[in-house]
Formats: sequence, structure tokens, C-alpha cells
Amino acid sequence: MKNAPDPAASRRYLPWVVAIVLFMETLDTTIVNTAVPSMAASLQVPPLSLKAVVASYILSLAVFIPVSGWMADRFGTRRVFLSAVAVFTASSVLCGLSLNVPMLVGARLLQGLGAAMMMPVGRLVIIRTFSKAELITTMNFVVMPGLVGPLLGPTLGGLIVHVVSWRFIFLVNLPVGLLAMTMILRYLPDYRAQSRRPLDVVGFVLFGSGVALLSWLLEIFGEHRFEPTTVTLLFGLSLALLFTYGLHASRLAYPLLRLALLRVRTFRISVVGGFVTRIGMGGMPFLLPLLYQLGLGLPAWESGLLMMPTAAAAITMKTFTKPILATFGYKRVLTVNTVMIGSMIGLYTLVAPGTPWFAIVPLSLALGFFNSLQFSSMNTLAYADIEGPDTSMASTLASSMQQLSMSFGLATGSLVAGFFLNGLPQSDHAHVTAALHKAFATLAAITVLSSLSFWKLRPGDGEAMAGGREKIVEPAGS
Repeated sequence: MKNAPDPAASRRYLPWVVAIVLFMETLDTTIVNTAVPSMAASLQVPPLSLKAVVASYILSLAVFIPVSGWMADRFGTRRVFLSAVAVFTASSVLCGLSLNVPMLVGARLLQGLGAAMMMPVGRLVIIRTFSKAELITTMNFVVMPGLVGPLLGPTLGGLIVHVVSWRFIFLVNLPVGLLAMTMILRYLPDYRAQSRRPLDVVGFVLFGSGVALLSWLLEIFGEHRFEPTTVTLLFGLSLALLFTYGLHASRLAYPLLRLALLRVRTFRISVVGGFVTRIGMGGMPFLLPLLYQLGLGLPAWESGLLMMPTAAAAITMKTFTKPILATFGYKRVLTVNTVMIGSMIGLYTLVAPGTPWFAIVPLSLALGFFNSLQFSSMNTLAYADIEGPDTSMASTLASSMQQLSMSFGLATGSLVAGFFLNGLPQSDHAHVTAALHKAFATLAAITVLSSLSFWKLRPGDGEAMAGGREKIVEPAGS
């Protein structure tokens, strides 16, 4: 840990290290849902009782992301990132070896703790290592796991469960985690704050409990076993806790999350505008399998294959993102591209029983292209006007908002689909498809309207991200 890695080797391999870790995390987030029936049969419990297996991971993730920036500043990025991957890998093994539901839930809580430290700290290391002119290309490579993982997860999970056992969904993380830890020790720079700031314990309790409660409510949203009055009261309590945290943070010199960073215009537009955009986009991984399997009557494996072109297009787009942003600028790209995404979502209203696969694949490709450009643009714009001392806090705040937006997106997709399906029998493909078409139209409208938030950008915003002299930041010795 004391020997600093070679700067040239670090810059060469660092994006691979972070990408491998984030791919492991994002894949694990989505792959579990596919295995729930098999897990329930193995553990001899009803499938609904495994809701806690999914919810516990999300709760742990939401609670501990805000403290990741303080951990990195206090103990160093290399030590925290290595520890996070070690915890995630070890808890994955515990998940695979679990004998009952409580043991599995406990291991998933540990997994969420490790994952909470991986995404913000990995992003922080990238931001501090590469200049703003290099950040688009580098971040574009690193964010690919966030696009590809959710799309590959259901298909890969189905194959693993079919061929071997649900336990290997978790156990496959062991070799990946060991590889990642080896690369972290060799190539990850070690950054830490020059001055130590105290941990905002009160803020951690307020924000952590508020965001955990909100994430849990979004996860169980629409379940009939909860009375509307109870859900409303709990929702109000979560908002009250978050509001109280806002008041607390405004009076503190070193808050857990410095909300004052939202005064930076480009950061605010990226984070807040991106939050709304992700609500529309975030419902698609939930709605598309419903359309393919319940609407078109396709088997799960064929449904998964129809989602693969989106992942392939997302990977391909990374080559073109920087030239596109350099030519047209962030304002034009984000406003137009958001409308294009909404249009692609809207075009799924034309997909019906009898639609040939060669008509669906181009639509899937186009959605992947535009999604990739959108995520890369929003993720890099956030740091256009953020300087060195604030990067840790900015990364933590952006990651927290992104986690919430993912929960909101899935909840919105679930709510809209449930509203229009309204108890329709799954065998009635025509009526199910018609209901899902209305859900796609709703998400398309939300996405298109969210483009208005990017009109507040100025033509020159983000210029430093597309050009400028290279600046290499040397890591501090540990």
C-alpha cells in the first residue's frame, strides 16, 4: 500500500480497473431478480419472502454512498476502494453459501456496503487522475458497465440458473473480485484530503435514514399489503428527514453532503436535470421484458436477446461521444438527445404481436446509441466547473442522486405499467400490449419534457471537457 504505482501504468490501466469493478456491481444488481424463483425453491420459502434480498441491498447502498467521500478523503482512495471490493467479494461468497433467508439478507447488506464505496470512489479516482479534456473519453469507457450490466443481467442470470445453480450468480464474483483487487494494488493511485474534516454523524443519521426509507418505499411501491395511509405517512416521514438534513447541512461547516455545490450551475443542471431524465429512461429495463414476454408472448431467453442490441450500441457509441460533444456542445447535444430518447421510447408503442424481430432490433440499437450519449454527457458535464478540493464531495453527491433516480425510475415504470395493466390476464397478449403501449407513451412524455432542464445550459458550457491542455495530477504518497 505504501508504494505508489507508476503514473504511466496507472493512467493506462486505471479505467480498466474501475470498469471491471463497476461491471461486477451493476451486473450483480440486476442479475439477482432473475434467480428469485430458483432461490425460493432452494431455500424452501415463498418467492415474495425474498423481496428483502433485493431491498436490503438497495437500502445498504443508499445509506452508505453519502459517507464514501469522507472515507476516501480520510483513509485514501486506494485503501477504501480495495476494502470495498474485498467486502463486496467476500459477501458475494457468503450469499452463494447462504443456507436460509436471514443469512442471505445479511450478506446482501454487506454487499450493499461494499458497492456503496465502489462507485463514488472509483469515479473520484478517475476525475482526479485525468484532465478535463480527457474525461469524456475515460468516463465514457468507465460508464459502459452501467449501461451494459442491467441489459445483460436478466439473460446471464437465466442462463446460470438454467445450467448450474442460483448460487453461482454470486460465486462468479470471486474470481472477478480477486482480479480487481490485484489490479487495484498495482495501478490505483492513492488520493486523500490534505486536511481532515470531521464526520457529520447527525447528518449521516438524518440523510441515511431518510434516503433508506424513501428507497424502500420506492422498492415496495404498489404492493397491496401496505395501506395507502401507511405509505403516505412513511413517505412524508422520509421527506421530513431529508428536509431536516437540508437545514442541518446549511448550518454546518463540514456537512455529510455539501448541498451548496448545487449552486454550481453545470453541476446542478447535470445532477437535477439528469435525475428527471433518468426517471423516464429508468423504467425501460422493467417495461421491455413485459412487452416481449407478456405482450408478444416470447420466451425469456428470446426476450433477453432482443435487449442485447441496446448493450452493443451503447459500447459502440463511446467512440463517437467526444467528437459529437466537441462539434455541437453540451447544450445542443443534451436537449436534442433527450428528445431523441423520448422519441425512441415512444416508438415502442408500434411494437405489437406479429412485429418481426428485424423491425425491433434497429429500435433497440437506436435506444442504445442515444442512451450511451446521454449518460456520458450528463456524467461528464457534472464536473465541468468542479475543481480539485470539491471533486470528492461532488462525486458522492452525484452518486447519491443517481442511486435515487434509479429507484424512482423503476418505481415509475412499475407504477405506470400497473396502472394501465390493471389486472389484465397475462394470456391476453393484445390487451397487455395495448396497456404497455400507454406506459411507453407516458415514459416518453416524461423524458421529452425533461429536455427543458438542459435549456438552462449556455453554449460554451463544458468546453474544457472537449479540449484543452492535458493536466496530470500526481497522487499523494500514502
